[in-house]
Amino acid sequence: MTAYIIRRLIGALITLILLTLVVFFAMRLLPGDPLMIYVAQSQISNIGPEALEQLYIEHGLDKPVFVQYLNWAGGVLRGDLGRSIFYNDSVGRLIATRLPITAHIGVVSFVVATILGALSGLLAGLRRGKLADQIVTPLAYIGITIPVFWLGILLVYVFGLQLGWLPIGGYTSPVEDFWLNARQLVMPVICEAVVGLASMSRQMRSSVLEVSRQDYIRTAWSKGLRERTIIFRHMLKNSLIPVITLMGFAIGMIFGGSVLVETVFNIPGMGRLMVNSIFNQDYVVVQATTLIFGAIVLLVNLIVDISYGWLDPRIRYS
Repeated sequence: MTAYIIRRLIGALITLILLTLVVFFAMRLLPGDPLMIYVAQSQISNIGPEALEQLYIEHGLDKPVFVQYLNWAGGVLRGDLGRSIFYNDSVGRLIATRLPITAHIGVVSFVVATILGALSGLLAGLRRGKLADQIVTPLAYIGITIPVFWLGILLVYVFGLQLGWLPIGGYTSPVEDFWLNARQLVMPVICEAVVGLASMSRQMRSSVLEVSRQDYIRTAWSKGLRERTIIFRHMLKNSLIPVITLMGFAIGMIFGGSVLVETVFNIPGMGRLMVNSIFNQDYVVVQATTLIFGAIVLLVNLIVDISYGWLDPRIRYS
């Protein structure tokens, strides 16, 4: 197990390095100059050539591109993510204020998607062809295919503008106002959770149908065991193995979806920070947010792989 984890960590590190390289050089290929965009949008449009040159030196943009990457990577290893051009602030400070917001919404969305997806898929599999299955299966297909941004706009129009039940955007800390925070989270959580919930429901249904045909399940029925005992002791654990894989993908979809969801609902999280930074060509912020998202997804996938051994003792790591 230890050797397997070490190999996976080395592979994850290589993946992160390749990810940062792709993002770093792709941002440099975009047309335009981040400092000129910053100067045009700020109050210093009459800046002189000497001051502009000083800005290039301060942000390290006067050096060759590969040297810029090495300097940035060295700063990351020292815990310094750089300084934003557009926000004129430390990237670490920007992320520290916005990551908890994205994590809060993401964790709630993940819990909702996992619990409701597993339960609805289990119910549909146990009641195949009956009313529960006829309701869950079509809704799962709709949830997989629905565009997240379109769903967000639809929810804002119906529940925010027409009915006035929910706030149409923004974020308030639950420490400041828990009830307002709960109301603000309803629509973003629905948008972020819907795809993962639908995918887990479909996979859970298929897993339950497959496991229910196994010999040990038929033996349990023949022994006269109660349905609850068969489901929770013999069927559920083995049915969860394929779903666990989707849980890892769901984390990636939730954090990826935060880019759209936070933009639609005007939430000051990591996703919106990334979108604004891309439009403003704020290289350092885009690199840092991509690195954080990538590290989270890789860590979750590692945890998912390790959990297989607990769910199925037949799995061995070599």
